[in-house]
Amino acid sequence: MIMDRLDTYEQLPSGMREYLSNYGWHFSKKLCEHAVSKMRDKNGKISPYTNDQVHQMLKANGIELKNDIAYDACYVANMAKADYWGSSITSDQALAKFIKDYIDDPDGYEGIPLTRYYADCIGSGHPLSWEEYL
Repeated sequence: MIMDRLDTYEQLPSGMREYLSNYGWHFSKKLCEHAVSKMRDKNGKISPYTNDQVHQMLKANGIELKNDIAYDACYVANMAKADYWGSSITSDQALAKFIKDYIDDPDGYEGIPLTRYYADCIGSGHPLSWEEYL
C-alpha cells in the first residue's frame, strides 16, 4: 500500500497523498526536472541528461532495467553525474552499471530513488511543493 511508509504521520504534507496516488514512490517528469535543476557538481550546475538520453545510454551499454518506473532512472543518472562523475564513475559504461545497480538493487525496494531523495529534502530542510509535480 502506498501510505504504509507514512502511517506514523497524522497528516501528510499538502499534495503528497495525491502525488503518491498518481505516481507511487516514483519520479514524475516534473519532479525529476525539479530535482535535477538543483543538482550541482564541483564545477557548478550540471548539464543534465534527458530521460531519452539515459535510456539510449543504457541500451548502448547492453543494460536492461527490471525495476525502472517513470523518471527514476533519469533522476539516478543525473544524481550520479552530479555526485560521482569524474571520481568513482568515469565513463558512460560505468554510469550505466551504476544506474542498474541502484534501480535493480536485489535487496532494495520499490521506489528507492524517490524515497532517498525525499529523505534528503527533509534532512536539508527543503520541503517539496507536491502539487507542483502532478
